[in-house]
Amino acid sequence: MNRISRVLKAFPKNFWTANTMELLERWAWYGMFMLFALYLTGSKDSGALGFSQEQKGYLMGPVVAILYFLPVITGALADRYGYRKILIIAYIILASGYFMMSFIKNYTSLYIVFIYVAVGAALFKPVISATIAKTTNSETSSIGFGIFYMMVNIGAFIGPVVASKLRGIDWQYVFITSSVVSLVNLFIVLFFFKEPLIEKSTIPLFKSIITIFKNIGSALSDLRLLLFLLIITGFWAMYNQLFYTLPVFIDQWMDTSLLYQAIFRISPSFARAVGTNSGTIAPEMLTNLDALYIIMFQIFVSAFVMRYKALNAMISGILVNSIGLGLTFYTNNPFFLFVSILIFGLGEMASSPKITEYIGRIAPEGKVALYMGASFLPMAGGNFFAGILSGNVYGNMSDKITLLQKEIALRGLDVPAISDTFTQNDLLTHSAELMNMTQNQLTEYLWTTYSPGNIWMVFAGIGIGTSLLLFLYDRFLLSTKGKNR
Repeated sequence: MNRISRVLKAFPKNFWTANTMELLERWAWYGMFMLFALYLTGSKDSGALGFSQEQKGYLMGPVVAILYFLPVITGALADRYGYRKILIIAYIILASGYFMMSFIKNYTSLYIVFIYVAVGAALFKPVISATIAKTTNSETSSIGFGIFYMMVNIGAFIGPVVASKLRGIDWQYVFITSSVVSLVNLFIVLFFFKEPLIEKSTIPLFKSIITIFKNIGSALSDLRLLLFLLIITGFWAMYNQLFYTLPVFIDQWMDTSLLYQAIFRISPSFARAVGTNSGTIAPEMLTNLDALYIIMFQIFVSAFVMRYKALNAMISGILVNSIGLGLTFYTNNPFFLFVSILIFGLGEMASSPKITEYIGRIAPEGKVALYMGASFLPMAGGNFFAGILSGNVYGNMSDKITLLQKEIALRGLDVPAISDTFTQNDLLTHSAELMNMTQNQLTEYLWTTYSPGNIWMVFAGIGIGTSLLLFLYDRFLLSTKGKNR
């Protein structure tokens, strides 16, 4: 305890300033992003945009992939122009971008603005982590980055909780809140953040960027690193279905009023606090259990997996994560989510932190930073493929609107096409009336007839396949090289 107290006192003011900004930025981002798939695909008469699942996937996947790819360039900008200037620009972009998202309804315009927001987030990302690194030393770095990771998850938890309540009033408030939180960060960086002592690069920016890409190319010439990054892309593609697909799946297929009623019987006040005015639990409140579980259990899971090699922890963690994700889609019973998301989260806690650690371990002496520069690639690739899975694959296999339209065509029912004047909710209501069913009966009929939950096999299969490939990678490639793993 004395050591922890001594370490905490050793952190400079800039360390706490950077952590505060990280918490707020994650609040703003996840307050928007956890609900974004619902906003894009929800019925227009609820204030959402009514886009198709395919449109959602094409928007979310490539743009977030850009966000994770750009830090290789934005990091060079920060080294050249200074951390403070880049943060100011980032927060101005984020605040204005989130605000524009609150009123833009056109798909193409929203796509452009979301790219704009991604650029702002990409400017922010490398600066804060670099600030944490520069305000810690060999004695304080372990606790320092532990605090940083905790701030990430606290922000990721608070954001969706606040946004969930606000979207019950008006979807615009979700984005306006993210904009306001970004403005708070702008205030913090203007009045409290001090420029770290860094030796600013004098090399022309273009040459710096060319050098960075050459270095990444050099790192990728190592077959071990290249194969590892390709394999781990599968993990991120599977993992990101928590944001891309699960909220929509819960919204379309699960009757969360049953969950609300069960909570209400135990504690009416708590049910009202976490539920909606219509007596349901919003999907984002349920998917947000993952962040809550991480806050509660990460330190214990990290302590447990310390005894294992990084690669073994990853293989086991990804396998557990895959099982958890598969279970979330296997059934339309919302009560299972508490357990399935816990399993998912435990796997995430065991595997995700080990990815960066492992890349550092396989790097040759003197090339750790070089190898770390390539660590963003699987996250970018994973988000890109997550968009395809959440768009085309989910749209064809599991989207409630698509399956209902198939059923309407088979029955030869006369139902108008979805338009500005005939929304998704109108389609569901009118179809249920023509088929002499209630909304719950229609949902259950489509569930049993078309088995949309079978998409669990796709998502879990990708994760299990990733674990298997990592096992083979360890068994045959690394063992032949006698490499520390």
